[in-house]
Amino acid sequence: MQKKLTITVDEEVYTGLHKVIGPRKISRFVQEIVRPYVVRPDYESAYAEMAKDRKRENEAMEWAEINIKDMEHEAM
Repeated sequence: MQKKLTITVDEEVYTGLHKVIGPRKISRFVQEIVRPYVVRPDYESAYAEMAKDRKRENEAMEWAEINIKDMEHEAM
């Protein structure tokens, strides 16, 4: 669901937004810039969901073990 938000910006910023971003595109631009600062992904749930995939987990474990062996070999 979308919500309407009224913000106040300097006239120079307003003019720049219209020139550079274009009218009717400003809301999307602001949302894309702001989203990473205010919407935090739920990594814990995402990782738990990925861990349920046994095939993927086995492949990841094999990859990790190969890389650890490579690192041990380089250290010698």
